[in-house]
Amino acid sequence: QVQPVESGGGLVQAGGSLRLSCVVSRIIFRFNAMGWYRQAPGKQREWVATIISDRTNYADSVKGRFTISRDNAENTVYLQMNSLKPEDTAIYYCNKVPWDNYYRGQGTQVTVSS
Repeated sequence: QVQPVESGGGLVQAGGSLRLSCVVSRIIFRFNAMGWYRQAPGKQREWVATIISDRTNYADSVKGRFTISRDNAENTVYLQMNSLKPEDTAIYYCNKVPWDNYYRGQGTQVTVSS
C-alpha cells in the first residue's frame, strides 16, 4: 500500500488558519475511515478528527475550530484549522481509523506562535 502524503503545514500566528491536505491511495480511501492525528514534542500521539463517508467526529480540543473533509475524486482528505492556538503545535498525520502503524506517512509540521 502506498503511504499517505500530508502537506500544508507551516508557521502561523495564534488565531490564524491553515489547511492540511493528505493524498491517499484509492483503495485505502474507498474502504477505510480516515482521520487526522497529531503528536507534539514529548507527548503521545493524539487523535484529532475522523471522517467516514460524510460523517465526522472531532476531539473536544478542536471541536468548533477544525473541519475534516474529503474529496472523493482526488482521493484527498483535508483538515481546515481555524482559530489556531499555540497548543495546536505538532506534527499532523493522516491515517486510517483506527491508526495503522504500517500506513504511516511523514506528517506535516504545524507551528503556532503566540
